[in-house]
Amino acid sequence: MTGLEIGLASLAAMLVLIWLGMHVGVALTLLSFLGVWAIKGKVIVASKLLAQAAADSIASHIFGVVPLFVLMGLLVSQADIGRDTFQVANHLFRRIKGGLGIATVAANAVFAAITGISIASAAVFTKVAVPEMLRLGYTPRFSVGVVAGSSVLGMLIPPSLLLIVYGFLAEVSVGALFIAGVIPGLLLAAAFGLAIVFLAHRVPGFVGGPDAISGSGSDQEDDDLTLPVMAAKMAPIVLLIAVVLGGIYGGFFTPTEAGAVGALGALLLALARRKLTWRGLWSVLVETGHVTVSISFLIIAASIYTRMLALSGLPQFLIGGIEAAELSFAALLTIYIIVILLMGTVLDSTSILLIVLPLILPIVGGFNADLVWFGIVTIIAVEIGLLTPPLGIAVYVIKSTLDDDRISLGEIFRGAFPFAVIMLLVLILIVLVPELSLMLV
Repeated sequence: MTGLEIGLASLAAMLVLIWLGMHVGVALTLLSFLGVWAIKGKVIVASKLLAQAAADSIASHIFGVVPLFVLMGLLVSQADIGRDTFQVANHLFRRIKGGLGIATVAANAVFAAITGISIASAAVFTKVAVPEMLRLGYTPRFSVGVVAGSSVLGMLIPPSLLLIVYGFLAEVSVGALFIAGVIPGLLLAAAFGLAIVFLAHRVPGFVGGPDAISGSGSDQEDDDLTLPVMAAKMAPIVLLIAVVLGGIYGGFFTPTEAGAVGALGALLLALARRKLTWRGLWSVLVETGHVTVSISFLIIAASIYTRMLALSGLPQFLIGGIEAAELSFAALLTIYIIVILLMGTVLDSTSILLIVLPLILPIVGGFNADLVWFGIVTIIAVEIGLLTPPLGIAVYVIKSTLDDDRISLGEIFRGAFPFAVIMLLVLILIVLVPELSLMLV
C-alpha cells in the first residue's frame, strides 16, 4: 500500500472504531502507530514517533492553562455562584415577557466567563433555573430548551476549554482566541435574548402560560434584591472576570498566569462564602485531574495522528485535489461547516476537533485565512452539535441532572431546536463579517 492509501484507510478505520465504541484518543493513537509502522516498515520508528509526539505535545508550560482554568471553573461552581447570578438576572429582567428565559441566558453568559465548560453550565442551571421556570408557568419544553441553548456559551465566551484545545492543535495564541471569542459570545447571548422575547410575544404557547410570559411571577427573595444587595452578589464575580480577562487583554498576564490568578481568586471566593469543605476541595481536585488527563491524552493522540497524516501525504493530496477542482475558499468553508454539523450529530466536540483539524488546517493555511477567525467559526459550528440529536451531550446532561421522568429527551431536543437555529444564523454572520471576531485582537 502507498502512504496515501494507508492514510485513507486509517480515516475509514477510525470512523468504524469510534462507531463501535472505542475511545477517540485510543483509536487515534492505535491507528497512528499502525500507520507509521506500515509507511516506514519498522516498528521502532513508530514507537519513537509515539514517544516523541507525547513529549512534544504537552511539554510546554503553556499547557498549564488547561488544569488552571478547569480548577477555576470547578471552584466557581462549588461556590454556588450560578444561583446568585441567576437571582440578580431574574430581578433585572422580571418585567419583560419571557424575562426568566432572558435571565437564564444572561446568567449563563456571566457564568461562562468564569467556567469555560458548557457541560458545567448545563448542569448548574438545570438545577437552578428549570424548577423556577416550571413553578412560574413556563412550559417544560421551553424551560429545558433555554438552559440547553444558553449552556453552549461556556465554550465560546472565554475562558473556553474548546478554544484552548483548538489553540494547541492549530498552534495559535490562546490569548488571541480568548479575546476573539468575546464579541461573538456576547452577540450569541444577545441573539438568544431577542429570540426569547420574539417567542414570548409571537409563540406564547411554546414559552408558557400568561403568568410566565407576563413576567408577573416573583417571589419575596427576588423582591428583596435591592441595588446594594445585587452589587454585593455580583461584585466578586465581576472582579474575577475583570482580573482574568482584563489581565490577558491588557497584557499583564499570559493565559497560563491568568489561569493561576483566576484559580486562586476562585478558591478565595469559595472559602469566603463558606461553600468549600475539605471533601468538596478533594472532589474538585480529583475532577480537575480527570479532566486534565483526558484533555492531555486527546491532544497527544491528535499530535501523533497529525504526524502520521503528514507522512502519508494525505493533506498534500487533498490540497492538490482542491487546487485541481479550483474550489474557492467560500466553497471549501461551506463544505467544512456542513461536515462538522453532520459529525456533531454523532460525536462530541473535542473528538470532532481532533479528527478534522489535522486535515483542514494545512488546506486553510494555503488560502492564507486567519486561523483565529477560523477557530471561532469552528467552535460555533462544533457547539451546535451539543444541541442536535442523536448525541447532543448538553441534552443528556440536562436529562440526567433534572431527573424528571415527565420531561423526555425528545422534549429537550425540541426545546433546544430554536437555539440551534439561532447559533447557525450567528455562525453565518461571523463567516460573512470576520471583523466581528477580530476587531479586539
